Amino acid sequence: MSVEAVEKNISTDVASWIKEHTPSSVSELRKAALADFQKIGLPASKAEEFKFTPITRELEKNFNFSQKNSIGTVDPSSLHIEGIEADILFFVNGIFSKEHSSIKSNKDIIILPLDEALLKHTDLVLANLAKIADTKSDSLAAWNTASFTSGIFIHVSENARIERPILIYHFNDAQNGQVISIVRNLILLDKNSEVNILEKFDSKGNANHFTNSVTEGVVSENAELNFYSIQNDAGNHYQYNLKQINQTDSSRVNTFTFTLNGNLVRNNLHLSLDGERIESHMYGLYLLQGKTLADNHTVVDHKKPNSMSNELYKGIMDENSKGVFNGKIYVRPQAQKTNAYQTNRNILLTDRATVNTKPQLEIWADDVKCSHGCTSGQLDEEALFYLQSRGIKKETAQAMMLYAFAGELIETIKHPGIKEYLDTIISERLHKNF
Repeated sequence: MSVEAVEKNISTDVASWIKEHTPSSVSELRKAALADFQKIGLPASKAEEFKFTPITRELEKNFNFSQKNSIGTVDPSSLHIEGIEADILFFVNGIFSKEHSSIKSNKDIIILPLDEALLKHTDLVLANLAKIADTKSDSLAAWNTASFTSGIFIHVSENARIERPILIYHFNDAQNGQVISIVRNLILLDKNSEVNILEKFDSKGNANHFTNSVTEGVVSENAELNFYSIQNDAGNHYQYNLKQINQTDSSRVNTFTFTLNGNLVRNNLHLSLDGERIESHMYGLYLLQGKTLADNHTVVDHKKPNSMSNELYKGIMDENSKGVFNGKIYVRPQAQKTNAYQTNRNILLTDRATVNTKPQLEIWADDVKCSHGCTSGQLDEEALFYLQSRGIKKETAQAMMLYAFAGELIETIKHPGIKEYLDTIISERLHKNF
């Protein structure tokens, strides 16, 4: 059977799965998304955006779409990040778990499962849901829109500064069979508001599990969103993760993506700067080993003048792992006085590890400051020799140098509890390997 025929068959199987797993809520929205999915199908092997990340082939090889989801039975409370006072939201196999969640009431913020928010805040949710994510050209976003079973709705009121971070745990219990989790999040920040959100992915069991997660965000005038994503799932995890955020005048967005484990992880991050005096920072670290493949695709779209974006992604690839980075910056004709910077740096620790990096700029304005660049190489042998000459073992010296390389990203984290947690797990990981 040809590759094209296999890809067509798996798209048909997924379409059948979507029909079987489509909830009744927002039916018109779901029908339109299913039609979009059926029209474009899963990404073909020759698709430019997925040429280094064969997600369709991996789904075909590793998942049976006629099989039911495994039922989650494990208590996931042991996964809590200690030392951070926060609102806790747990999803087990893609379903919100009220018994494992803990949300303190606060008049300044609404935190609800998305299906519950559709009932209690129907007009507000429908006015924003699926208005940003592109289901016409992104089949995985269309799949999510058609069949999401649960997710989170967060609405921060005007002038509210939320001190307690929100921790969202996605746990897949794959002990008794495969798991396919479809999760949708909607985040709305009103004028002059601020919030910290952290999502973390974990699992238990040896069966394969796939997570399709889409997060839409609207950040209003002078609001600030800090969003942290930690992908440290050592199981047979395959993941598609889309975050699409719209910003308006004087807003600030800081995103942090830490990919530390998994089989195949695809992160799409799209920021739309639709206002003036906007500031956006995108930070990413992919620390890979084994046969992990991590692909970060980012888009920053400057639509209006006098805004700034800064992007820094770093990768450390060990063993047979593979990193992919594709970053695009668009500067529209009316977006004069734009400052946009993009950097991707990579370290390869073995001859078998690989990285494919492609920074891109498309500029239609003439009064701008923009730059992009990428580097790939190995550890500096002279620096390594210098440390060894001071009595430091080679393995320890390597870990120290790699920690310093990753530390530039850790230093950008504002929240002390989140910063300490990430510093600890990254340090332990690097020193454990050497």
